Amino acid sequence: MGPDVLFFFEKDPAAAALYEVFESKTLAAVENAAVRVQKTQITFTNPKVFAAVSLLPVRKKDKRPPHYITVTLGLDRRLDSPRVDGAVEPYPRRWTHHFMIGSPEEVDGELMGWVRDAAALAAGKR
Repeated sequence: MGPDVLFFFEKDPAAAALYEVFESKTLAAVENAAVRVQKTQITFTNPKVFAAVSLLPVRKKDKRPPHYITVTLGLDRRLDSPRVDGAVEPYPRRWTHHFMIGSPEEVDGELMGWVRDAAALAAGKR
């Protein structure tokens, strides 16, 4: 993990371990994916953005895990899953979904399937 990522998680170093799991699985699952650390989010591109990780609190404070990352994915459909913490349709057939990840086990096959779908959509393959 580079110094820019460590700086990003400076206020919650425990969340960096969750990010490492997500980054590792995403880079393994998506061909030609690149990572860019920004001030408020870390984006994954191929070459367009298909996923982002932030510390955005999408749940009420009493329902958040003690340490978490928020994964944001762009899909061509609205997911009907209790794992979705928020979804909006900023453009027709373009849904933005937020997932609050509080444990490494949550970065599972189901989430990675959605990551691959988002990457395919961003790459123009869907």
